[in-house]
Amino acid sequence: MAAAPALKHWRTTLERVEKFVSPLYFTDCNLRGRLFGASCPVAALSSFLTPERLPYQEAVQRDFRPAQVGCSFGPTWWTCWFRVELTIPEAWVGQEVHLCWESDGEGLVWRDGEPVQGLTKEGEKTSYVLTDRLGERDPRSLTLYVEVACNGLLGAGKGSIIAAPDPEKMFQLSRAELAVFHRDVHMLLVDLELLLGIAKGLGKDNQRSFQALYTANQMVNVCDPAQPETFPVAQALASRFFGQRGGESQHTIHATGHCHIDTGRTVSWAWGQGFPYALSWVGPSSLWAQQLEWVKNRYPGLHSRLQEFARRGQFVPVGGTWVEMDGNLPSGEAMVRQFLQGQNFFLQEFGKMCSEFWLPDTFGYSAQLPQIMHGCGIRRFLTQKLSWNLVNSFPHHTFFWEGLDGSRVLVHFPPGDSYGMQGSVEEVLKTVANNRDKGRANHSAFLFGFGDGGGGPTQTMLDRLKRLSNTDGLPRVQLSSPRQLFSALESDSGQLCTWIGELFLELHNGTYTTHAQIKKGNRECERILHDVELLSSLALARSAQFLYPAAQLQHLWRLLLLNQFHDVVTGSCIQIVAEEAMCHYEDIRSHGNTLLSTAAAALCAGEPGPEGLLIVNTLPWKRTEVMALPKPGGAHSLALVTVPSMGYAPVPPPTSLQPLLPQQPVFVLQEVNSASRPPPTKTDGSVTLDNGIIRVKLDPTGRLTSLVLVASGREAIAEGAVGNQFVLFDDVPLYWDAWDVMDYHLETRKPVLGQAGTLAVGTEGGLRGSAWFLLQISPNSRLSQEVVLDVGCPYVRFHTEVHWHEAHKFLKVEFPARVRSSQATYEIQFGHLQRPTHYNTSWDWARFEVWAHRWMDLSEHGFGLALLNDCKYGASVQGSILSLSLLRAPKTPDATADMGRHEFTYALMPHKGSFQDAGVIQAAYSLNFPLLALPAPSPAPATSWSAFSLSSPAVVLETVKQAESSPQRRSLVLRLYEAHGSHVDCWLHLSLPVQEAILCDLLERPDPAGHLPLRDSRLKLTFSPFQVLSLLLVLQPPPH
Repeated sequence: MAAAPALKHWRTTLERVEKFVSPLYFTDCNLRGRLFGASCPVAALSSFLTPERLPYQEAVQRDFRPAQVGCSFGPTWWTCWFRVELTIPEAWVGQEVHLCWESDGEGLVWRDGEPVQGLTKEGEKTSYVLTDRLGERDPRSLTLYVEVACNGLLGAGKGSIIAAPDPEKMFQLSRAELAVFHRDVHMLLVDLELLLGIAKGLGKDNQRSFQALYTANQMVNVCDPAQPETFPVAQALASRFFGQRGGESQHTIHATGHCHIDTGRTVSWAWGQGFPYALSWVGPSSLWAQQLEWVKNRYPGLHSRLQEFARRGQFVPVGGTWVEMDGNLPSGEAMVRQFLQGQNFFLQEFGKMCSEFWLPDTFGYSAQLPQIMHGCGIRRFLTQKLSWNLVNSFPHHTFFWEGLDGSRVLVHFPPGDSYGMQGSVEEVLKTVANNRDKGRANHSAFLFGFGDGGGGPTQTMLDRLKRLSNTDGLPRVQLSSPRQLFSALESDSGQLCTWIGELFLELHNGTYTTHAQIKKGNRECERILHDVELLSSLALARSAQFLYPAAQLQHLWRLLLLNQFHDVVTGSCIQIVAEEAMCHYEDIRSHGNTLLSTAAAALCAGEPGPEGLLIVNTLPWKRTEVMALPKPGGAHSLALVTVPSMGYAPVPPPTSLQPLLPQQPVFVLQEVNSASRPPPTKTDGSVTLDNGIIRVKLDPTGRLTSLVLVASGREAIAEGAVGNQFVLFDDVPLYWDAWDVMDYHLETRKPVLGQAGTLAVGTEGGLRGSAWFLLQISPNSRLSQEVVLDVGCPYVRFHTEVHWHEAHKFLKVEFPARVRSSQATYEIQFGHLQRPTHYNTSWDWARFEVWAHRWMDLSEHGFGLALLNDCKYGASVQGSILSLSLLRAPKTPDATADMGRHEFTYALMPHKGSFQDAGVIQAAYSLNFPLLALPAPSPAPATSWSAFSLSSPAVVLETVKQAESSPQRRSLVLRLYEAHGSHVDCWLHLSLPVQEAILCDLLERPDPAGHLPLRDSRLKLTFSPFQVLSLLLVLQPPPH
C-alpha cells in the first residue's frame, strides 16, 4: 500500500535532497557515495623532476625513480613526469573504467605518445576515461605518462591569484588509482542538482519551483543507492519533469563551450601544461593564433586533430588576432597586424578566417576597433569585460557599436557577465534576468567552461545543459556556435540601440602606467618596425638586388604582437614574463637596427657622395630639425638638417648661425647675482630659453613659471601656477594592485618640491639651448631633467631620468594651462577623441585616469596647449590641469615592477588656433620618430630624395611595407588615415616606379572596383573623418 502524501516543509525537503547528492555528508549511504564502485591501486608508479619543458620523446627516456601516493614534488615552475603502469582487473569487464588522479598542479595525460586529456583539481578534471566499456578482448595492462606542471590553474601566486609566485612551493600527489565509474549514478546526480537549482532559483512563489522540489523528493523516495535496479524509476520521474516544454516566446540561450587561456600573465611563454589540458575537450574556443602556433610546434598530433575537428565544426577558433591583445595601448598599425597575422594563420591552418572578434578579457576597447574589424572582414564582436565596471553599469548586452569613423559592428556581451559558466540553473536564470535588452533581443550567449587557466568545459557541464534544452519555467538552452548566435541576433536587430565611441572600462586604469619599461619597449619597437619596413620597401623599389626581409620582419612583428597581450603590455604580469618581454624588445631593437643598416646600404648603392652617412626621415612630411651627428672618436656635433618627406638627405656642411636665418637662434639667459645690477633685479637663478617661437622660463627648482607663444605674446601657464610640477600620490587600490588606481588616490596629492640652486644651464644656445636640474623625489628616489629648446622647434622637451625605488606611490607631472574648455582631446589609434575635463556625471568622474597615445591637447577658441610624450599612456585633464602619469610602484604580481632607472621624454607645445592647424599631430610624430643618421658602407647620396609626399596635412601616411601575399610581384602596401576629423581630398605624390595602384582592405585583399588612375606620378585619394585607407602598389619590374 502506497504511503500517504505528507505535508512538505520547504527547507527540510530541500536539504534532504541536498544531503542525498552531497560529496561531504552521508556519503556512506547517499547517491554521491556510489559514483565510483570498485577500485584498485595502480600497478606501478615512478617519476622524475626537471626544471625544463621536455618533449615527450625525450622525457620518456629519462631515469624514472619509484614514487608513491603522498609524495611531494616541485618547486614552482618545475615539471614532474610520472610513469603510470596499470592493470585492470578481469572482473571489471563490461564496466566503465577511469584512472582517478588527484594532484596539485596541472597534469597532462599522454597515451601512445599523444596528449589526450588534462587533469587538475581546480578544473574539476580528476579522472581520465580509460574505456567507457571494458571489452573481453581489450588489453588489461597499459602504461600512461602524466606530465604535471608545478603551477596552479591560475599560476602560482603566494596566498592569492594576483600575488607574486611562491618559488619554494611544493606540490603533492594525493590519489592515483583505477576505479569503476557508474554513469547512471552520474546522470541521476545531474538531474537532482538541476532540480535543486530550479527550486532555489525560481523561489517559493513559483509553481514550477515546487514541482521541481517535489520531483526531486520523489526521486529520493524511489532511489536506493545500493540497488541500481531502482535507478530507472527515478530517471523516469526526472525525464517527465524535464520533458515538459516551454513556450515559443522563451528566451534562447546559446550555450557555447569555451576555453579562455591567458597567454602571459601568470606563466612564462612556456605556459606550463595548461594549454594542452584546455584542448582535451572539443568545442568552440577563444584560442588565439599564437597559442595555436605553439600547439602546432609542440604537439603536432594534437594540432592535426584540431584541424579535423575544425573541418567537422566541432572546434571553432574565434578571436581573429595573434593574441588577445590589449584594446587601448597598441598603435593602430599594431592592431591591424594583430588581425593580419591572426586571420592569415587561421586561414592557412584551418581553412577559413574568423568571422567574430572575440576579446573577452581586455581592459577597454578603442573607438577605432570597429573600423579595424571592418577592414579585416569582421562585423561581430563579443566581450564581457565591461561588466567589471566599478561605477556605472553598461546599459546594453546586445547593441551596435559605432566607431570613430562611423563603422558599425554588432556587439554582444553575455548577460551572465562571465566566460566561465558551469551550466547551473542559477547561471541560466541570471542570463535572462540580467539581460538589459529585453524586448530588443531574445538570444544570449552562455559561455561555459573553466576560463583564464583554460580548462574549458567538463562532461558534467555538457550533461546539465543538454538536460535543460527545453524545460518549462526556464529559457530554451541550445548547444550552439558563435556563428549561430550572431546570425540569430542579426535576424532580429531592428530594435537594437547604438553606442558611439570608445568602450571605456571603469577599472584597471593603472595598466596605462604600470611597468613603464615594457611600455617604452612597446613604443620603441613599434617605431623600429615602422622604419625598417619603410626603408626596406624603398630599397626594394630602387634595387633589383635587394631582398625584402619578409621572414625576419614577420618574426619580429610576432614578438611585438605577443607582448601586446593584455596582461603584458599593460604591466600586470609576473616578473619572469616582464623579463622575457624586455628580452624580446631587445631582440627587436638589435635585429631591427641591423635591418635598417642593410636597407640604408641598398639605398646608397652606386650613389656618389662625400660622407658615408645617410640622414633619413621616415615621416610623410618635410622636416627641418637639430640633430646630433656622430663624429670620429664617438663624439657628436649638432647640425640643422632638412630632410624631405619619407626620404633622405646628405649630411649638411658645418653650420654657423648665419644659415639659420630667417630662423632665430636659441637664446639662453640665467638670472644670477651681478655687482652691476641694481637690487630690484631678480637674481634667483631662474633660466629663460627663447627660440623666437616660444619663450620658456624655469624657476630655480626647474618648474615652469612661464611659457609664451612669442608671436602673439600669449601666456600658456595659468596665472599664479607653475608647470612641470611633479606630484606624488599614495597608490593603494582595493585589490588589483598592478591593474588598478582608485579615484581616492587623488585625495593624497603631494607636490614634490625642489631645492633652489640646482638649476644650471646646459647647452648655451645657438642651435640648441637647455637647462638641467636635480630633484629628490623622496629619500629613496631621485630625478634629473634636461629642459631642451631647439631652433625652429614649436615645443620644449623635457628629457627625464628617474631612479625610482618606491612602494605604492604614483608619480605624475602637471601643467596648469591658461585655457578653459569642457573637453580635452587625446590621441588614439588612427585619430583622436574628446573626453570631459569635469566630473558632472558618474560617467565623467569614472574617467579620472584615461589613456592616450602620443599627445593630448586642451584648447579654447584660438589657442591651446598640447602635452606630447615618447613612451607614456596614462593621462588626465581635470579642469585646466594637464597631467601625465609617469611611474607606479605596485607590488603584486611583480614586486619589482617599475623599480630602477627610467628614461623618458615629454614635451609641451603652446599653439595658435586649433591643434590640427598648428601641427600638434605632426609634432608628436616627430618626437616619437627622430631623424635617423644611418651609416652607409659606400658614399652617401649627394642630393636629397623623397619617395612619398602628401598634399594635405590632414592625411598621414602611416605605413609602407611589402605586400604579404605576392612578394614575386614586387608589391607594396601603403596605409593612410585622415587625422584631423574632416572630409578631404588628397594627392599622394610618388617617386617610385609604380605600375598599378589598387585600393585594398586591411588584410591586403584588393578591391575589385578599387583601381586608381595614376596621373603624373600622383594618386588622388578621398577621405572621410578618421578613415583608414590601404593601397596596393604594384611596382614596375626592375631593369635587367
